[in-house]
Amino acid sequence: MVNPVVLPLEKVRNPRDLGGYVGYQGRKVKMHRLIRSGKISNITSKDEKFLLDYGLTKIIDLRSPHECGKMPDSEIPGVEHLDISIAKDDNTNGGKKDLDKVFATYRKDQYAGFRMMCDRYRSHVVKEHAQNSLHQILEVLANTEDGAVLYHCSEGKDRTGIVTVMILYILGVDMETIRQDYLYSNYMLNDYRANRDRAIKEKGGNLCLRANMRILGSVSDAFLDTSLIAIEKEFGGIDNYLREKIGLTPQLQDALRELYLEDWRK
Repeated sequence: MVNPVVLPLEKVRNPRDLGGYVGYQGRKVKMHRLIRSGKISNITSKDEKFLLDYGLTKIIDLRSPHECGKMPDSEIPGVEHLDISIAKDDNTNGGKKDLDKVFATYRKDQYAGFRMMCDRYRSHVVKEHAQNSLHQILEVLANTEDGAVLYHCSEGKDRTGIVTVMILYILGVDMETIRQDYLYSNYMLNDYRANRDRAIKEKGGNLCLRANMRILGSVSDAFLDTSLIAIEKEFGGIDNYLREKIGLTPQLQDALRELYLEDWRK
């Protein structure tokens, strides 16, 4: 596997360029075209300059309307901004509105967060809203002939992770490489989890709560497999899912591969 290309941003978690992975016909994914990351709220002027110099032309915010309203993306001059939520409801803090009740459960059941994450990953592929959003994202990519598209959620690991899985699959990257790219978020978010755990401990959080919060701040083979197994069981595999539920036509697939893969003749 090619090592992920990590971008040197100061105030953006988990920023990576998908370029360099080997896809369809041995053609590599182009650099400076597809960027995955966490939220870009309150970025520094240095980060903004880096992204503009890097070729950024579009930002796709995968977060819910509530999340976008609570912590909107920083506006970057000349960059088109699109809100295409994967889920309608807030996906932070366990995705529940009654946080007191949720955290009470997290304090006594160490597996509550794990089950919630599995439910979330299933919904990200089976719900019609998520499917329609993925189609919209592919259309945006297919209509971006030049420049970089940055797409993100909150920490750049779950919703961003699922979108990345589908994009790389369409581009012909092998599934093990796709999985390793997905799992790399754990390494990228080590400090984030450690800092949050320290804060929770200082506030008197018990071991069960801390265990749940580590799960919520992580990615896992089990989470991704929940999505993939749901796709297999309910839609007959990824190819059929992309064709029948996402609306990936041969024409759209060819367009994406031509735009985002290097020319094999070079």
